[in-house]
Amino acid sequence: MFDALNSFLGRHPERMKAQVEIYTWQTCPFCIRAKILLSWKGVSYTEYKIDGDGAARMYMAERANGRRSVPQIFVNNQHIGGCDDLYSLDRQGQLDPLLTQDMADA
Repeated sequence: MFDALNSFLGRHPERMKAQVEIYTWQTCPFCIRAKILLSWKGVSYTEYKIDGDGAARMYMAERANGRRSVPQIFVNNQHIGGCDDLYSLDRQGQLDPLLTQDMADA
């Protein structure tokens, strides 16, 4: 039943093979919103909660071309951007193709 519902809603968690990483703060509304979209799509992701961790934030900024705001999202080691960038990719129909690539294909 859930498979049919997922298909009807356009969700295909079995196809989501990308390695997704997201840097967050626990109470950040944009972080929560980004994680909701990823979860809705059935994506497994690695979350790095960097609240108060200056070293982790510096590392994130290095990976994110200097961006220090959260969330910062990476798909198969490719920097996607923040929450608005993630939703923009989804609206343009470009997010699902990224999420269905596994690390070897990226």
